[in-house]
Amino acid sequence: MTFFDTLISAGWFFIVIAGELVLLFIGISFLVGLLQTYISRERIRQTMMRKGKGTATLFGGVFGALTPFCSCSTIPILVSLLNAGVPFAACMAFLLTSPLLNPVILILLAALIGPVYTAVYAVITFVTALILATLLEKLGFASDFKQVMVEGIPEETIPVVTEGTFRERHGPRLEIAFGFAITLFRQVMPYLLLGAAIGAFIYGFIPEDLIVGLAGPDNPLAIPVAAVIGIPMYIRAETIIPISAVLIGKGMGIGAVMALIIGGAGASIPEVALLSAIFKKRMVGAFVTTVIGIAILAGVIFQVILS
Repeated sequence: MTFFDTLISAGWFFIVIAGELVLLFIGISFLVGLLQTYISRERIRQTMMRKGKGTATLFGGVFGALTPFCSCSTIPILVSLLNAGVPFAACMAFLLTSPLLNPVILILLAALIGPVYTAVYAVITFVTALILATLLEKLGFASDFKQVMVEGIPEETIPVVTEGTFRERHGPRLEIAFGFAITLFRQVMPYLLLGAAIGAFIYGFIPEDLIVGLAGPDNPLAIPVAAVIGIPMYIRAETIIPISAVLIGKGMGIGAVMALIIGGAGASIPEVALLSAIFKKRMVGAFVTTVIGIAILAGVIFQVILS
């Protein structure tokens, strides 16, 4: 393949991925905004804090695991939870578990390594995510939220119409939710497009053989290297799992592959770019370090189990 062909391939990949991310982000933001017009932020906060911060963190982790969202789709929900006053640890638990334990990635992972090892992966990831989310709050990272995003939808602006047609009763709420989604998207658009562009470049110009050479069985540091490599490789779960199957076939160890999947699924470049819009650099760095730590831990455990 010539350089021009590779450039065309990378450009097309950017168009497809950027289009998917834009539609997905606006769609999720719209649903979050619509939910806010029916359920107040105070009600969300009270639900999450009803039995203390520990339970809220557990609930945040479970909520993240049950939502079929990729890493970038969690950002609008994360902003909504933070603006609603939900405990920081619960928000971080949601942020960590949503991309790593969503139903899509678990189903694809089960096809790759089997249901038993997928269950082991789920337990390790869930417990570690809760512990690290709690640690991030105790270390004071909650103060790193920039609060530069939209502050949610003021309840006083939501019209309450109980009679009339469907359009008359729900139309104003739909308009408010759409406005919320567009406002949020405008603030993160540069970060989203930057992440998609970097991902497209790596897709087109970084060969899989190079990755296998860096994180193959001959490298004693294969697992941490794979955890770091996974971050720029990942775009969506549907992409990283098939790539991982190819890498296993080329000789990469299962521990390195698991580290690759977790590193990529938990901290993709588009997600890190979006997080930079709402958190200070210290928190973004802590988040990436946390994901890499989970990836390395799971990779080592899998390598030991399957040895």
